[in-house]
Amino acid sequence: MSSPRLAVIGLGLIGGSLARALRSAGAVGHIRGYDTDPRQRRLAVELGVVDEAPDSAAAAVAQADLVVLAVPVLHTAEALRACRDGLRPGAVVTDVGSTKQSVLADVAAVCGVVPPWFVAGHPIAGTEKSGVANSVADLFHGHRVILTPHAAQDAQALAAVTALWTATGARVVEMDPAQHDTVFAATSHLPHLLAYAFVDLLARLDTRDEIFPNAGGGFRDFTRIASSSPEMWHDIMRANAGPVTALLERQLGELRDVLDLMKGGRWAELKALFERARAARERHLAQIE
Repeated sequence: MSSPRLAVIGLGLIGGSLARALRSAGAVGHIRGYDTDPRQRRLAVELGVVDEAPDSAAAAVAQADLVVLAVPVLHTAEALRACRDGLRPGAVVTDVGSTKQSVLADVAAVCGVVPPWFVAGHPIAGTEKSGVANSVADLFHGHRVILTPHAAQDAQALAAVTALWTATGARVVEMDPAQHDTVFAATSHLPHLLAYAFVDLLARLDTRDEIFPNAGGGFRDFTRIASSSPEMWHDIMRANAGPVTALLERQLGELRDVLDLMKGGRWAELKALFERARAARERHLAQIE
């Protein structure tokens, strides 16, 4: 497949950036896109992100060799159902969702089983911005993309999606779906939850009008991800609630321990905790993307 035709369902930051990256790399031919928001469809065409943006998902995928579902994870079933009847024989479908067990379950619910032509994927890249206007061609360059093959996985479909992401400059790795959800509960989902909760706490304090104007770089670094799409992260928390809540309960226990250290004046132990955390981060910094 020298110049596959691409369809992107969901013209936001990820879907738009993927279309831009693949066009820039010359890895695809004609690109069609669809979004439930007509403004995003119009803008995607005006910006040259896609060649066409029909007014239905089925029309967008009608001639596509590769279809990317770039929608919030709780909309996976809806998006697949909307385009399923338009898929041509031999088309490969993949997704970009941050949870993989829920996506595979939703695909099975729509199709009866997870079909061989579906490849579950997750690019580990993004920003706190959203919308096709913020899409960029180099978003995935140098970042990992996780693919989570399933029991019925077609090898050629997996190879096609691997090639798609490799063309963007990403590094593709494979992982078990359950392992994926546990890992990303820790590295992504819980940090977003904590950032949202922390900002909400401060915003409800009586001193909030003094707090925010005096916030420095540390506050911006810690809370940047709280500017991410609430809809997307609501969906992710619901879709991966089990692993996230288990980790959150453990984090709450750790925070209670820290509170006891401070209330008890056990400052040497608190410093030792800081030193352990700093050393762990420094030790693994090269692996953090």
